[in-house]
Amino acid sequence: MMNAPSHLHRLRSTQPSSSPLPKPFFISHGRNSSRSSSPASLLLTRRRSTLEFHGKQKCLSIRASATDHVKGVETSKENASSVKAVVRATAPGLLSDLGFTKPLDVYQDLIGKTLLLELVSAEIDSGTGLEKGRIKGYASKARTEKEEVIYESDFIVPAGFGDIGAILVENEHHKEMFLNNIVLDGLPNGPIHFNCSSWVHSKFDNPIKRIFFSNKSYLPKDTPTGLKKVRETELENLRGDGEKERKKFDRIYDYDTYNDLGDPDNSSEDLARPVLGSKVHPYPRRCRTGRPRCRKDPMSEKRSSSVYVPRDEAFEDVKQLTFSTKTLKSVLNALLPQLEVVMLNPHLGFPHFTAIDTLFQEGVPVPKDKNFFQLIIPRLVKTITEGGDGVLLFETPQMIERDKFSWFRDEEFSRQTLAGLNPFSLELVTEWPIKSKLDPEIYGPSESLITTELVEKEIRGAMTIDEALKQKKMFMLDYHDLLLPYVNKVREIEGTTLYGSRTLFFLTMDGTLRPLAIELTRPPVGDKPQWKQVFTPGWDGTSCWLWRLAKAHVCAHDAGYHQLVVHWLRTHCCTEPYIIAANRQLSAMHPIYRLLHPHFRYTMEINALARESLINAGGIIESCFSPGKYAIELSSAAYDQLWRFDMEALPADLIRRGMAVEDPTAEHGLKLSIEDYPFANDGLILWDAIKQWVTDYVNHYYPDPSLVKSDEELQDWWTEVRTKGHADKKDEPWWPVLKTPEDLVNVLTTIIWVAAGHHAAVNFGQYVYAGYFPNRPTMARTNMPTEDPVDEEFKNFLHKPEFAMLKCFPSQIQATKVMAVLDVLSNHSPDEEYLGDQMEPSWAENAVIKAAFERFNGRLKELEGIIDERNTNLNLKNRTGAGVVPYELLKPLSKPGVTGMGVPNSISI
Repeated sequence: MMNAPSHLHRLRSTQPSSSPLPKPFFISHGRNSSRSSSPASLLLTRRRSTLEFHGKQKCLSIRASATDHVKGVETSKENASSVKAVVRATAPGLLSDLGFTKPLDVYQDLIGKTLLLELVSAEIDSGTGLEKGRIKGYASKARTEKEEVIYESDFIVPAGFGDIGAILVENEHHKEMFLNNIVLDGLPNGPIHFNCSSWVHSKFDNPIKRIFFSNKSYLPKDTPTGLKKVRETELENLRGDGEKERKKFDRIYDYDTYNDLGDPDNSSEDLARPVLGSKVHPYPRRCRTGRPRCRKDPMSEKRSSSVYVPRDEAFEDVKQLTFSTKTLKSVLNALLPQLEVVMLNPHLGFPHFTAIDTLFQEGVPVPKDKNFFQLIIPRLVKTITEGGDGVLLFETPQMIERDKFSWFRDEEFSRQTLAGLNPFSLELVTEWPIKSKLDPEIYGPSESLITTELVEKEIRGAMTIDEALKQKKMFMLDYHDLLLPYVNKVREIEGTTLYGSRTLFFLTMDGTLRPLAIELTRPPVGDKPQWKQVFTPGWDGTSCWLWRLAKAHVCAHDAGYHQLVVHWLRTHCCTEPYIIAANRQLSAMHPIYRLLHPHFRYTMEINALARESLINAGGIIESCFSPGKYAIELSSAAYDQLWRFDMEALPADLIRRGMAVEDPTAEHGLKLSIEDYPFANDGLILWDAIKQWVTDYVNHYYPDPSLVKSDEELQDWWTEVRTKGHADKKDEPWWPVLKTPEDLVNVLTTIIWVAAGHHAAVNFGQYVYAGYFPNRPTMARTNMPTEDPVDEEFKNFLHKPEFAMLKCFPSQIQATKVMAVLDVLSNHSPDEEYLGDQMEPSWAENAVIKAAFERFNGRLKELEGIIDERNTNLNLKNRTGAGVVPYELLKPLSKPGVTGMGVPNSISI
């Protein structure tokens, strides 16, 4: 029990108690318990709270603080307020009644000691200059409403106590408890809301009390004097000491390298992997777990069945929002192993194209745990007969539903570079002739075989190559220099191959792209010199099929680059350091923390799951995507060569790739090189809407430009992002410096764009475009028939080229695994949180910010209408037409499921 003075009373309910304890029915806490007080004068009838909760109640201030040696406050009733605290919680007991500590927790509820609350004044004592004593009291269980447990407590708050700026909470249960919100009712200026949405650990796990701030935001210099120490202490607690292994209930944010992807101690398989996050393999940092090091490689961390993330980054036990995350875990940990049992031969390909169609018509039997699968993943696993086995039955992707043969056409191949799953790779050709920047002594001649004569022949004399370059008609997918260093290593892996590739496109008069040539290159190996060949769309049977096979290789390269670099690296991986730094350096009451927090939710949890089962050694990415076991190492090379924070802004990315130039007279200040570029057309409207919202927000809190530079928490956050989160690039000259509100707006807009717009554009169309895997094969398994041709194999290609393509495609098990994962990754959960859709509580309580957010919401609704209108305009051939999937990936809202639209706030799947 707490030993506070006896005049700190918690006012007990007059309702009958089922407690077996004798009277008295009220409890006083204190070191002077003999002091007399009249129970009648202290006992107040508990009023039922009539507060209604409207809109979203989320916690923007999930923090903890130590509270030792704090004296109580005098509670004179003269001019005092009778205040009721109403706590809404979702307790683990509602989810599971298991555990030997359950009776002890029930007993705590019965005696009215479930939660210890301490009210913290925002003022200091004018006489002593110290924090005012805290008003303490126990909250007892009052009732249950649906899935919430309501706890209540009554306080006497003296007139001189000042505004209540925070509440400390101690959980007296033996299990953690999920707090939804706390409301203090009865104060002179109206109720105070504390939005929690946070796990509160048991005091038996951690004696440090949790602290929740009210919704008012403060820059560090404006922090009320009574809250300054608490503000500092809570950040110290969140940083931890960098020691020991983290526990599930911990809320500590710290950095580590990607040293947990491999499993060097596993002697049965080749699972050792290099540590990513060094001069040799530069990489962003991830959250530290503190797990023990491997025996064979002390630089690597041992793997475990679950991966630590700070407790409030994972809501798996409560939030329905994690519907997609739970489904993904079920697919990875239960369904895919069943597929390996059914499909015994891991190298067996599809015998004919109709066999691929059976995945959507007949499915794959799933003989075990069918009831579990049908409950968790009903979209994928169906029941064949009553009481019979289950079947993995894929829904036909929208792309194939509209046009079954679209994947075969060159027009669709080209269109998807502008309006498909990866619209981030196409570049304007600005230099001619095309040359590699790699060392020719190692990789062979650097000159491309895509020559002037070849291009002018393919464009049939429409213009010269010089005219085409001047008029910005030539574009390229260039995976040559990034992939070529890995070609020989990847080819040592059974069942796969790799080339360096370049694909050249020509912009036609109607604004569409036409592919001209594909160049595939193999570097020297052994006594064999460099091999390279250019393939063009042909008119004879052999040329046509060689072209189709070359396209399959390029699609595999693009699929791998999309997944490893454009998706994983540039969104998931690079965002985690922003999250860690924000929690370590920005207080929960900092306005910038509250702006960013909605865009960070659940990202660390999904990243931990990726390290556990997707990007790990032997995981889905390595086993099903090019370049196999070197996949994540390749993403490190891309980070080293290509990633710059200042180029992650959408306008900067477009300019860097030559897809736009600055033009003050043009809409959005940019003139696009391809006018009908659906991703850029929609994305720039979204970018501008985000930037205007951020500008309004920042200008409100930083009316004087000098406030940005003098904001210590803000500067420490941004310094830590650079020096710790992205430590391998900390000395690069391109990092923005935060000196003015404009600098801050650009940084914040970029982070929000990456977490929302960028991620949505490359994630939620995965099943739409890659669910039918021939459109985007994730791996090419055979070489081109013309590379070192063997007579028998070349004869087979000439006799049945369809079989050559099917052999090149992923195997049955590879394709089926990827399709199941992509289906889940493309899925919106039932209560997805979309960009600009729901107002955070702290914004709603500030009239200026509320109005700015409402304008933001209005702009996004306008974008919905603009996208709908554009998708009916047949002049925009890159986004609509016969059998074409309309471009909707940046449409802000979506219904649940696989829809190919919707922009969530954060990277949550």
